[in-house]
Amino acid sequence: MTAEAKKRVAVVVPNWNGREMLGECLDSLLAQSHPLTVIVVENGSRDGSWEYLTETYPQVTVIPHSTNLGFAGGVNSGIRLAIADGFEFVGLFNNDAVAAEDWLAELVTAADSNSTVGMVTAKFLSIDGHHLDSTGDFYSSWGIPFARGRGEVASSKYDDDTAVFSASGGASLYRISMLRQIGLFDEDFFAYFEDVDLSFRAQLAGWSVEYVPGSMAFHRISATSGRVKGFAIHQTIKNLPWVLWKNLPIELFPAVFPRFCVAYVSMIFGAVTRGDSRGAAGAVGRSILLLPKKLRQRSAIQRSSVVSAAHIKELMLWDIPPTAERLRGLRDRLVRRR
Repeated sequence: MTAEAKKRVAVVVPNWNGREMLGECLDSLLAQSHPLTVIVVENGSRDGSWEYLTETYPQVTVIPHSTNLGFAGGVNSGIRLAIADGFEFVGLFNNDAVAAEDWLAELVTAADSNSTVGMVTAKFLSIDGHHLDSTGDFYSSWGIPFARGRGEVASSKYDDDTAVFSASGGASLYRISMLRQIGLFDEDFFAYFEDVDLSFRAQLAGWSVEYVPGSMAFHRISATSGRVKGFAIHQTIKNLPWVLWKNLPIELFPAVFPRFCVAYVSMIFGAVTRGDSRGAAGAVGRSILLLPKKLRQRSAIQRSSVVSAAHIKELMLWDIPPTAERLRGLRDRLVRRR
């Protein structure tokens, strides 16, 4: 392996109290058929992760943080190091995932084939390989992103290379020149949908996102975030409005915003009925509190957009996401009453 080859790609792994999963994850990355440098961002773990990393994986670069910066803040610190060190691409990989041997090689080949591809995302499966977690993300006309194929039985249905709206931050490759142009992950998101926000900004800036099924990774779904009760719904309620306000072209607001309001209220109602009214209220409050900042960011994003609203419209799914069962049921009841 030449030094030049190794310097093409750095892969950043954020870790928060994932000591028991790190070994299998890092072993799979270090066994990749494509050269890489591995960077682990240690997000203030209290489970011995730091000691384990420094003792067991001296070949891995570790960036320590005293507190948990979340996915967005954590990976940003790793990306900044990759940029400073002159890498051409940076991959992101969940600490609760395992990569197939050619995961990275397939992503790099796709990125090398077209210089306008800013991100390449893998086929993300459950850890046993029986079900899909993601085959790229899409953004719906209801303002709700969704992982394509999530929960479906793994089959040949998603075995074609194709353009998608967004790359999953759990197992994807990003072009450094694109990140220099559009910026890194929005750290206010902390976790959840920061990858959709970044992909939306990339699409507006004229970059494309590709899904490559030959690149595969296996995921212990929610093994990290699922440890904190109510975390996923809190982050969802807080972050979803920001994705819309920052990125959606003004021409699409009349069609999307009313639907989003229905979906958003339904989401909050669902949290309240599950006994998480305080968490839902806190999430809404935090989202509103930072809305002026997001609108300032919107101004800069929209000024630099090089694509039409029609282009973004073509990329979106104009239906309720398949996984939004509550919302689909609400729509069906309203239709029956007419």
